[in-house]
Amino acid sequence: MQQEVSLQASFLSGESVDSVYFGGGTPSLLDADDLLRLMDTVVTHFDIRGDAEITLEANPDDLDQAKVTALKGTPINRFSIGIQSFFEEDLRWMNRAHNALEAHEAIQRVQDSGYRNITADLIYGFPLLTDRKWDENIDRLLAFDVPHISAYGITVEPRTALAAFIRKGKQSPMDEEQSATQFVRLIERLSAAGYEQYEISNFAKPGYHARHNSSYWKGVPYLGIGPSAHSFDGSNRQWNVRNNAVYIQSIGRGMIPYELEVLTDRDRLNEYIMTSLRTVWGLDLAYVARRFGDRAAATLKSGLQPFVADEEVSLLGGVATLTTKGKLLADRIASELFFEA
Repeated sequence: MQQEVSLQASFLSGESVDSVYFGGGTPSLLDADDLLRLMDTVVTHFDIRGDAEITLEANPDDLDQAKVTALKGTPINRFSIGIQSFFEEDLRWMNRAHNALEAHEAIQRVQDSGYRNITADLIYGFPLLTDRKWDENIDRLLAFDVPHISAYGITVEPRTALAAFIRKGKQSPMDEEQSATQFVRLIERLSAAGYEQYEISNFAKPGYHARHNSSYWKGVPYLGIGPSAHSFDGSNRQWNVRNNAVYIQSIGRGMIPYELEVLTDRDRLNEYIMTSLRTVWGLDLAYVARRFGDRAAATLKSGLQPFVADEEVSLLGGVATLTTKGKLLADRIASELFFEA
């Protein structure tokens, strides 16, 4: 990965970097010295802003006292902790490595070490999670005063154990009504507690929007390092090979093993529709007109009208945002607005 950083030194065209994210997989398995070596290489080849957000994605069971103490000697200034639930039976059902006590202690330990900028993940919409337990999970994070919370409805991915159990009747299918109810409850609870839902799955106290995530939604170029990592240069998307051995062999030969997708204007417009509608900043018809032309903006404005009439979209000042009702249907609304080939 250090070698790939040096090979990719020109990717961001000399622009300053305000977010570095150790994530995708389990980077908290790395010790502090490994993280320092990687950061030293990044700083050598890229212009990292002095106030950059530097996040470590971490499993609770990795954040023991020795690890957190060692991390104080690194540039890490933000933690993303995969809590998922504070209930033992839920964590076993999700096949998580940590237990309920570790979930609690991980947040407490990081806060006691002086870190304020923390985000924690929760999952909702699965059979074991009653509405009472969901409220208790939210209560726990509010009691910790974690300034950023991400929450995701559980999805059944094909070719997973969960998909197989459902297919064989060993597990009930996920209940969409339960998921919707818990999602709306989450919005209500966090809004009342002073969090802004700045993206469908992400809630933040003032000043704690995730810079890294926001860059994705705003179409800012980013560079991914490592096997399976994705990158975007503003026009094209690329991703590294998933195979570790092939990755290592290729980097050793001074070659980055990646595939490239050249994005058309239609691709970029459809991506903008998908990502912008998920955010509090919304879909800006004036931007569409400037970037993609007046005809595209007029077509979109017309296409939005049925959703406005159904109170799923709010259209104010030429900016379309989803209502709470619309957030339950975000993917369908976006797909119906997409421009076909």
